[in-house]
Parts: sequence; structure tokens; C-alpha cells
Amino acid sequence: MIEFHVLGPLEVVEQDRPLALGSPQQRALLVVLLVHRGELVSSDRLIDALWGERAPPSAAKIVQGYVSNLRKVLGEGLLVTRGRAYLLQTEPGQTDLDRFQSLVAEGRRELQEGEAESAAGRLREALGLWRDPALADFAYESFAQSEIAGLDEARLAAVEERIAHLLLLLSWRAAAAVRERVCAPAAPARERGRR
Repeated sequence: MIEFHVLGPLEVVEQDRPLALGSPQQRALLVVLLVHRGELVSSDRLIDALWGERAPPSAAKIVQGYVSNLRKVLGEGLLVTRGRAYLLQTEPGQTDLDRFQSLVAEGRRELQEGEAESAAGRLREALGLWRDPALADFAYESFAQSEIAGLDEARLAAVEERIAHLLLLLSWRAAAAVRERVCAPAAPARERGRR
């Protein structure tokens, strides 16, 4: 299965092998489709994202060529044309972002269930998916700014939650150690007093 990695520079892999995605603009087109995966993205919107007000007269044809090239790389079925719009159809878990969000949600659920150690592990695993800042190779592209900001915020929230979970674990362990150190020596005396 093809996997899309956006938690760092854009990377698309199949069986742990990176796929060649073509020119920077072709890669940018794929990022726009990834950001809006599961949604129809019009050719006009893609043109605006790639060139803004400086679109060449042949922009629509260039977009069609990029889509055709990406289909060759990604295989049939992932990138669909509907009229003058395109749709990137990914399965849940096909992006590192999906896996990150799933692991963070699992960690939150486990914490609510009182499983702080497991929750901290899930958050550690989620944060381990990050290879660099999100979409690092598109950091200066206007079309990617809101997505990058949202991803940065999600990463920061996960870091803060992981720190909170670790502090909670440390406080539980510290409390257990204090209880063991203070209460254990007193336990025999308490038992004698109850007889």
C-alpha cells in the first residue's frame, strides 16, 4: 500500500521504498490534494495554489500533465478526475498524519481510563512519526501555511500532553515510593495495635 508522509518533508512510499514524485510544482499539486484529500479540488483552485496571479496561459494543460504523471507514480484509483476537478482518495491510516491523530486519540482515551503509562507510550509513538516540521519542503508556500500551522499546533498539543502524562506518572511513582518508605515500617506496628 502507498503511504503518504507529511510530518516532515513530503514523502510517498510503497513497501518502504520512496517514490519519485517529479518536479517541485508537481509535488506541490500533490500536497494540495493531500491537504484536501477526500474532497474535490477544482483545476482553478490548483492553478491558484501553484501560480497565484502569475498562471501561464497553459496552466490547465500543465495541471492535467501533472495529474497524469502522478497517476503513473501512484497507480490507478488513488487520483480521480471528476469534470474539471480532482480527488485524492486515501484510506484511513494511509498517511502518517492519520496514524499520528489515531495514536494521540488512543493516548487520550487510555489516560481517561487511568492508564497513564500506556497513554504516555502512545503519545511517544505518535510524536516519533514526526521526521521534521510538517511539510518542511513547502514551508514558504502560501497554499500550505494554514495546514502547516494546524499540524504544528497538533504536535505542540501532543508534546504538552506527553509532558503532563509523564509528570502524572512521576507523581504516582513518587507517591508510591513515599508510601512504601513511610508506611511500610509503620505497618507492623499498626497490625499489632489492631489485635
